[in-house]
Parts: sequence; structure tokens; C-alpha cells
Amino acid sequence: MRPRWIVALVLTLLLAGCTSGGGSGSADGRVTLRFQSLAWQQESVTANKELVKEWNATHPDVKVEYVQGSWDSVHDQLLTSFEGGEAPDIIHDASDDLADFAYGGYLADLRNLLPARLKSEIPRRGWETATFGDGIYGVPFLQEPRVIIANATWLKRAGVRIPTPEHPWTWPEFRTVTRQLSGDGKYGVAWPLKEPVSATLNLSLSTGGTLFHRGADGKVTVRFDAADEVVPRTIHDQVDVDHSASPTTLGSGGSDTLPGFFGGRYAMVPLGFSYRQQIAQQAPKGFDWQVLPAPAGADGLTQGVSPQTLSVAADSPHKKEAAEFIDFLLRPKNMVRLALGDWMLPTGTQALKDPALHTAKYGWATGTALAGDLDSAPAQSVRGYPEWKDKVATPALQEYYSGAIGLAGLRHRLERDGNLVLARYQR
Repeated sequence: MRPRWIVALVLTLLLAGCTSGGGSGSADGRVTLRFQSLAWQQESVTANKELVKEWNATHPDVKVEYVQGSWDSVHDQLLTSFEGGEAPDIIHDASDDLADFAYGGYLADLRNLLPARLKSEIPRRGWETATFGDGIYGVPFLQEPRVIIANATWLKRAGVRIPTPEHPWTWPEFRTVTRQLSGDGKYGVAWPLKEPVSATLNLSLSTGGTLFHRGADGKVTVRFDAADEVVPRTIHDQVDVDHSASPTTLGSGGSDTLPGFFGGRYAMVPLGFSYRQQIAQQAPKGFDWQVLPAPAGADGLTQGVSPQTLSVAADSPHKKEAAEFIDFLLRPKNMVRLALGDWMLPTGTQALKDPALHTAKYGWATGTALAGDLDSAPAQSVRGYPEWKDKVATPALQEYYSGAIGLAGLRHRLERDGNLVLARYQR
């Protein structure tokens, strides 16, 4: 028989090695947190790693380990890690991906974890993007308006009015301009709509379209009203009626349109604000481009966004320390560093005042001028949205834009099939 002290020692060592998912604590009280970042542009990865290094240098008792994640697989990867008890402590994601995780109990409610400084730094409309039920399950920190990247030389030669945030094009005017810019095998606009749902829904806020309607019982239904028709009908008519939009780019991603844009095939491309980095790096020498605001509707320049967020895993044994790291990461100067690294806009009011975000170069000032018009994406808190998007809305919009179905067919698909999907999540 082994002496009792040996048995006790073995048990102690075994227990010390058994930790749940996320961070851990050492025998000397030192905490280790795992921070999964989805940064992918080199400038952004560098900024994130530098901030982790700065934290570790000034917080010897709380070490943060940088873990590289991927936007392409983050939803399934997180779901697997949550169910397996191996989720990182600090989770980088987007607000439109949080609903199922928040309602599923996988994320910590941050209301009592975040300091007053951070709460007051981000406007209420920002917090609304990460609010589900009564709780807040993510800190929105980077946001990306959709803008129009234009061939400045082409627009100048055509003599069209150049829109500004103060005097934008309306949707009918935008359609007219794209007709003026088209001809001889060239197009006024190229819509990269491989992922058509978020672009359509978010831009439709400018026309008063919301698509999702929450009843008195709290249940959400899809209703495709007149205000929801304006943006998809404009795109459809540019492609199928005016022939001012390229039909071949409808199945493309944003990056796929850049060679044609640089080659003079399209005058304009609606893209996320961060695409400016690729354009700045890849544009041929002497290519003159500019950033224009998206068209305005009945609700002005309002558009929906799904900000990038930082959350804390519900199973993390060190939620307080994780929230402290998030607070550090999102101090105004640090938030600006992250925004510049990702070529996006910070959500913080102090960060948005930084002079680096108000320069004319690369269209920073145009994008920053749109910050006050950014609102919560329509699908933000809708349970079942990922399935609705993949199985119903994406194929329906793709068929409508290509001319395979008409507006009535689109409405029927979005409402009938869409409500059947959402009903399964709201029983």
C-alpha cells in the first residue's frame, strides 16, 4: 500500500492539471487567458499582437495568449468549442453571429463586468447590436459602412454630379448615373453579390426597410413591404433592365471585381469600407479612385452594420480578468490602432475624433462622416438568422438579381419559406 502522502500528492497534481475550457490559473495565482482573434489583414494582426504584448508586459499576474481564428469557419468552430468546453476566454466575432450563442447560454452577460468608461464610450445604438433579451453579450468595437468605390477619372469625364455625405445621390439618381456611365461593353456599376443578404438588408435601412418585424408576443416574422423593395429592385433593374450593372459579378466576392475595376470595365463598385486597403495596395500606378457614400433614401444615409465584437465565454473561470483585458484593448488610442489596422471605423466616440480618421487620403473622412448614420443591422437579434440567410434569402435574392424570378416570387420566398424557418426557433 502506498503511503497516504504519496496518494495525496498524486491527487493534487491531477487536480492541478484539470481545467475547463478557456483560461487557467497556476499554483502561484497567475491567470492565463486565451484570446481568439479573427484579424486577418497583416496590419490588423500586427496591431492585435502588439496590444497583447503590451498587456502582458504590464500585467504579470494575468497572461493573455493570442489564438488565431478565421472568419470563414468561426461560427461552427465556436459552436464545437462551446459544446466541448474548450472555448477561448475572449472571443472575437461579429454581432450578427452572436444571437444563437447568447440565447444558448454560451456567452457571459457583460453588463456587470464592463467599466463605466467603456460603457459610456460606445453609443447606445452600438450596444443595441450586441443586446439579446435583457443582456449584453459582446462589445462592439469596429464597424464598416458600405461605400461606393469609384473611378474618379471616369466620373469626371462623364460630368456626373459627385455625391458627398452632405448631398448624396438618391437611389433613383444612382440608377440614372449608372445608365449615363454605361455603354460600349462597359458598366456603370459592378455589384459583387456572392453574399447578397447583408448588403441588401443593410442598405435597405436607408429606404425604411426592416424586413423583420417583432410582434407583441416577442416573435419575429418576415414581411417584405414597399420600403424593402427599393434597393433590390434598383439592383435588379440595373442588371436586367438598364444593363448598367454587370451580370457576371453577381456571383463574385468583392475582391473578384477589382481587376475589372482597375481595367476600366466598371465605373463603380459598392464595397465594404475596409476594401480600401486592397485597392490602395493593388491599384495600378496613376489609377485615380475615390470613396463615395452609398445612396440615400427616405431615411437618409442610414444603413445597417454588424460590428465586430469582443465577448467573454460563459464557462470562463476568469470573466473579470477577461473583461479587464477587453477594456484595455478598447481604450480610445488602442481602438484607433485596431481601426487603422483593419481599415474600418471604431465605434467609440473619442476614438472617432482622432485626426488620423479624418484625412481625405484613402477616403477616411468620407467614411468617418457616415459613422452617425450606422445603425443595428435588421437581423441582429433574430434567432435562426444564419439558417434563414443560407437556405432561404441567399438563393432567393440570387435568383431575383439574375432575373430567374420576379419581385412577387422573391416576396413569396422570403416571407413563406423564411417564416417557416424562423418559426422553428421561436416555439
